Amino acid sequence: MKIGILSRNPKIYSTHRLVKAAISRGHQVKVINPLRCYMNITSSRPMVYYRDGMLDDLNVVIPRIGASITHYGSAVLRQFEMMGVFSLNESTSITRSRDKLRCLQILSRSGIGLPVTSYAHSTKMTEKLIKMVGGAPCVIKLLEGTQGKGVILADTNKGAESIIDGFRQMKAHFLVQEFIKESNGCDIRAFVIGDKVVASMMRKAKEGEFRSNLHRGGSAIPVQISDEEAKVAVNAAKALGLNVAGVDLLRSSRGPLVLEVNSSPGLQGIETSTGLDIASMIIEYIEQNISQTEYSG
Repeated sequence: MKIGILSRNPKIYSTHRLVKAAISRGHQVKVINPLRCYMNITSSRPMVYYRDGMLDDLNVVIPRIGASITHYGSAVLRQFEMMGVFSLNESTSITRSRDKLRCLQILSRSGIGLPVTSYAHSTKMTEKLIKMVGGAPCVIKLLEGTQGKGVILADTNKGAESIIDGFRQMKAHFLVQEFIKESNGCDIRAFVIGDKVVASMMRKAKEGEFRSNLHRGGSAIPVQISDEEAKVAVNAAKALGLNVAGVDLLRSSRGPLVLEVNSSPGLQGIETSTGLDIASMIIEYIEQNISQTEYSG
């Protein structure tokens, strides 16, 4: 099988591990920088070009598209889909997950547990937004933020109003979200492949921090999740149409709540903390879900 990995840097841990896993299972692999791709958008023969040649021989594409290039990266991925190439996660599913508001609306429609979240455009609604989530402490999130960036905990209502006013002056789009105190600065990353959670870790915020992201200095340990938590994680990924996802859960007094769904979950934290070969599991999933008639060799 010929596999293309859409990634800007072949040395990144996740990309390197996927390349290694694919080669070890007998596949040919090419790392493709999506920003170096250009496209011929035609109804007769849509094509993706890379540097000086056509990319017309791939059977599978694994998107590892960073948040900063979601728009162009998704366009390249869509072009491969138009060419009939199997995509591990499809472009529509990726753009759904990257839009925090749209993602929450889709999960809400599917009946999946979420922290209470409010959103408005008018400055006249500031007090109502804060009240809607139960008042301070509350979390204010930029819609474009990733890896814990643009996420602020407001300890008081006045503090929340000041943060919201600041974001509005910058013409930023943001959500106000309920603070789940009982989670104690911890969340769970459930790694979903297909219809099951293959690994899970608990991430704990460092001292003086409420964000548990590893990029924010958080630590991670393997954790056994409940059947209910696993079901919620799988259902969240399915609601967004993702075959592979990192689903972030909070343990609350009313059951597991989905905080975020990542369509390009990193492998380093989950593999390091659990000791599992997640990269090979992903390649195995692709092997099981692409028809043998779709490729040769």
